[in-house]
Amino acid sequence: MSELVTGIRLARPTDAPAISGVFDAAWRDAYRGIIPGIQLERFVQRRGPRWWRLALRRNRPVAVLDVGKRIVGYASYGRCRDTAIPAGGEIDELYLQPEYQGLGFGRRLFRAVRNDLGDRFEGPILVWSLAENARGCHFYEAMGGRRVARTNERIGDSALTKIAYLFD
Repeated sequence: MSELVTGIRLARPTDAPAISGVFDAAWRDAYRGIIPGIQLERFVQRRGPRWWRLALRRNRPVAVLDVGKRIVGYASYGRCRDTAIPAGGEIDELYLQPEYQGLGFGRRLFRAVRNDLGDRFEGPILVWSLAENARGCHFYEAMGGRRVARTNERIGDSALTKIAYLFD
């Protein structure tokens, strides 16, 4: 009988190619038809391994989810960047390879990052999601987030609505 080992740890610069691959697959899956095609392609191309190597040297943590020695998800997080919302920490991004979604891995990664944020900062945790990303919004609501703000962000010629979720 074989055993599938899973774990969550802080990312290292050598993880950049794998994180880039998760970003690519997850963004194409989540935002195709929401973010205009050319803009989506630009975002994905911009976030290659080189970009991630530099990002991992910054002072904002990135946690990775390993399943069977393969990185299949990540979350970037840190101090809340939005001064208008009373939150101590913020999860900037949380993405999984599409084939690992709906299996409980996202909940596990979210809880681990939320616990780390709770150790680092006082107060609630903030997460933004595009309103048209129904799967993402459902996930954050199922995790106990409450909608506290909306804003529009222009991407190319489109104005997309973002929703802020607060976790107490």
